[in-house]
Amino acid sequence: MSASRILDPKAVPVVGTDAHLPPVAAERLHAAWLRQHFSAPHDWVPELPGDGSRFGNREPAAASVLVPLVQRPQGLQVLLTRRTAHLRDHAGQISFPGGRAEAHDADAAATALREAEEEVGLDPARVEVIGLLPAYTTVTSFVVTPVVALVQPHDSLALDAFEVAEAFEVPLQFLMTPAHHQRHVFDAAGTQRQFLSMPWHDAAADGQLREYFIWGATAAMLRNLYAFLSHR
Repeated sequence: MSASRILDPKAVPVVGTDAHLPPVAAERLHAAWLRQHFSAPHDWVPELPGDGSRFGNREPAAASVLVPLVQRPQGLQVLLTRRTAHLRDHAGQISFPGGRAEAHDADAAATALREAEEEVGLDPARVEVIGLLPAYTTVTSFVVTPVVALVQPHDSLALDAFEVAEAFEVPLQFLMTPAHHQRHVFDAAGTQRQFLSMPWHDAAADGQLREYFIWGATAAMLRNLYAFLSHR
């Protein structure tokens, strides 16, 4: 049975947070530690493998996203985008740069790098891929591989105005603190879905304070990153 679409995630009740879980230790949120952690073998299973539901008759499609960790003096920042409102899939939502794999892409990392360059103008020469997280399956049948990378700071980005309304950064430390992870439960037509959100408040490009409501697949992949970085 297909899952019901969540049209207004902010209106779905929050049933709790995960404040009982510890944040990722500060010493782990540095480039050198992350490189070492991703290079070592791990016996680890992601907490959230995906919804496993599909709308319509769409066949599963391979995709990748780049999880860009920008190396700022104040600490690592996660580069995210707000999708434009007219897109067919996940319109207006907060997401990582990324998209569907193409036949000419050598691997998942190549897909993520290509899509990030196309969507936000991120120069692959400024990106150091350090590892992959397990694939996450979205409700729209994309099997998404998160490609984690360290990114040299950039002066400006070139956004694809058709796909990307805005790009912004969130401190990795904020996102790796479960006290900021809200749990929602959505009931519709006898079907219950749960999802996470990680609302972030910051000034937008116009200077106005805005809430960036990070939820769904993006929040789930960030939660999997939290679990991986917390793994011994």
